[in-house]
Amino acid sequence: MAIYALGDRVPTIDPTAYVHPEATIIGDVTIGAEATIWPQAVLRGDYGTISIGARTSIQDGTVVHATEFAPTIVGEDCVVGHLAHLEGCIIEDKSLVGSGSVVLHFARVSSGATVGANAVVPNNTIIPTGALAIGVPVVLREGASNQLVIEISAQNYVDNGRRYATELRRID
Repeated sequence: MAIYALGDRVPTIDPTAYVHPEATIIGDVTIGAEATIWPQAVLRGDYGTISIGARTSIQDGTVVHATEFAPTIVGEDCVVGHLAHLEGCIIEDKSLVGSGSVVLHFARVSSGATVGANAVVPNNTIIPTGALAIGVPVVLREGASNQLVIEISAQNYVDNGRRYATELRRID
């Protein structure tokens, strides 16, 4: 895996986390227990801090960045789908950010909320607890997030991380 310090900014990765060999982690990045970081994900803490909570999955091709003034914080038991982009935002515990979606500076996805696939959450937007946010820019549907789907998805990625840690082998 590509894990880099940048000057005095050094990643901190819990030993129970799974980071795929083709993921890239740079600088001020903290990855919590049983979190999973999948192929081609890039977590670049060069200007600001990135924090990934326990049991959270950052899926294939996702880009996570931060600014000097806006850290990116992803809580515990979250699912961040394939090809998402998070920058300078807060994703609270037990939330889901769908594949291809973008969550920008100072936005907040509250606990138990869902950002639908390919949605764009503009700067300073707050997605309320339990809401579903869809569209470009997002439109809110209060209470439409499915917490059971988030819980099952988060646990599936914890289990898959354990599987990959013991069974993945390169054969070329």
